[in-house]
Amino acid sequence: MVRHLFTPDQANRTLPLVKRVVGDLLDKGRELRDLARRPNESGSVERAPVLEREVRELLIELERIGCSYKDWGFEYGLVDFPGEIDGERVLLCWRSDEHEVSWYHLPETGFAGRRPIPERLLPPRAG
Repeated sequence: MVRHLFTPDQANRTLPLVKRVVGDLLDKGRELRDLARRPNESGSVERAPVLEREVRELLIELERIGCSYKDWGFEYGLVDFPGEIDGERVLLCWRSDEHEVSWYHLPETGFAGRRPIPERLLPPRAG
């Protein structure tokens, strides 16, 4: 259930916090992924549950903000913000290597269906 629909401006205003959470999530998720590839390495058994808990807590933090994490390979840090464009429910889409939320897609098309958010809906850029 969606509690809040973001405008592109609102999504971009949350980005400093989202970037920090996603940065931590990528670090911990990659470490967890690497441990899974080397399960017999010293310390893996003890470290893995700690990392799993930390990843869950970071995902909960993103949910509290109102967005959702979509990159389970921990490669790109994909985040979707529920929104609406021209009366249609969409997901405003951000990837951790992007400076701002400037893309969206329909829920059924996913990342492959990304389109640029219309300029008229984006905050004015500092020039």
